[in-house]
Amino acid sequence: MDFIANLSAGFGVALTLVNLVYCFGGVLLGTLVGVLPGIGPVTTVAILLPFSFTLPPESALIMLAGIYYGAQYGGSTTAILVNIPGEASSVVTTIDGHKMALAGRAGPALGIAALGSFFAGCVATVLIVVAAPPLASIALNFGPAEYFSLMVCGLIAAIVLAHGSVVKALGMVVLGLLFGIVGTDINSGIRRFNFGFNGLADGIEFVALSMAIYGLADIAINLEKKEDEAQVEKRIGNVWPSWEDIKFCIPAILRGTGLGSILGVLPGGGALLAAFAAYTLEKKVAKKPRRFGHGDIRGVAAPESANNAGAQTSFIPMLTLGIPSNPTMAMMIGAMMIHGISPGPRVMTDRPGLFWGLIVSMWIGNLMLVILNLPLVGMWVKLLRIPYRMLFPSIVIFCCIGTYSVNGNLFDVYVMAFFAAFGYICVKLECEPAPLILGFVLGPMMEENLRRTLLISRGDFMVFLQEPISLAFLIASLGLLLVIALPAIRKTRDEAMQE
Repeated sequence: MDFIANLSAGFGVALTLVNLVYCFGGVLLGTLVGVLPGIGPVTTVAILLPFSFTLPPESALIMLAGIYYGAQYGGSTTAILVNIPGEASSVVTTIDGHKMALAGRAGPALGIAALGSFFAGCVATVLIVVAAPPLASIALNFGPAEYFSLMVCGLIAAIVLAHGSVVKALGMVVLGLLFGIVGTDINSGIRRFNFGFNGLADGIEFVALSMAIYGLADIAINLEKKEDEAQVEKRIGNVWPSWEDIKFCIPAILRGTGLGSILGVLPGGGALLAAFAAYTLEKKVAKKPRRFGHGDIRGVAAPESANNAGAQTSFIPMLTLGIPSNPTMAMMIGAMMIHGISPGPRVMTDRPGLFWGLIVSMWIGNLMLVILNLPLVGMWVKLLRIPYRMLFPSIVIFCCIGTYSVNGNLFDVYVMAFFAAFGYICVKLECEPAPLILGFVLGPMMEENLRRTLLISRGDFMVFLQEPISLAFLIASLGLLLVIALPAIRKTRDEAMQE
């Protein structure tokens, strides 16, 4: 009965006219940024964070969530038609999707991508509904020691799953932790790491950091790339796949949905890792003759199902534990905190309307996305003719206005400019920014829980090993460290990531 009552409350929140409008606006904007290469959901969420502060918390989170999973839909359109992945998780879709387009089967490829994404999104939302309450109940029994060990495990997992050098990922996490504790210490009142700047007394503004790393730095990188004019397919044909195509793809969609749902929960995993893993799995289990890489429709169905499932199950650790699994979830936690909502298991009991309204809005948003993506393919493709050099000035202006509007402080704009240069250097040095953002968000929470634990235990560090749940997370962290340390495993991991 509680389950039905909770869903009823969620529908009551999600089906209000205001929230329907913001849900539609979020998925529409998400599809748009998914179609346009070089922008992406992280940048868009960062730009809209200041605007979301003027909205009710429910509407703000519904809109930001719609942008995130909507971008997974939009990225497949250009990947199939013009061989340009609008979103990183759609890179693998180009392999077979564009070959299908060249063979005159762009319509079925687009259709199966939309249907697979819709099915995976709905199933992943059901998993959130089923898994969230018991996880939140368990998390309510967590003490500060358990939370600290969980965050340590999450950061180490993010390092293991990060792309490129492990040392660089570790360095970015440490930098994120250090940036997160800049400001006035709550207990002692001493200002830390502010280098004499009064503007850093309250710490580094999250909006300024996120806009700099994922907004301005990305602009600089994208402007360096040579713009090749995309040759858009004019004849797409019927976008509804045949029943034979659907039956042929059902196993691939099911496997992609299951794999993506699992990988989406992992820190640093999410949609990108899910898409590549699903494509690799399909190549392994496909019956001969294998046509992958030459226009096999399963090469579209599996990764598109996986990236949407992964995008939506990444909400599970964010909603139940207050732990972000990727940069977008970190920004949503930042939005919750600025709205005065403490992320974690108490959101379900303290703000049930927000919790269940957000989950139910995902069903509604997935339905909206199917309606948006199939009939409006032609309109999305026309947007590709807009040169990126005409888009970036407005993005810079929005970043500056948004950063200034949060606190009305010009110093935050200077902070954003500094971190934009810092982010650009990091990208040029092939240092992935995602671990830095995760470390920045988790740093203050880790410090707070560490202090609470040592205060309760009177300075005894053994308490982390005496609590069973804390010990389990630390053992898991040690296992992940072994994965990094063992040369053979590390070589295999590097080769897999490079592939």
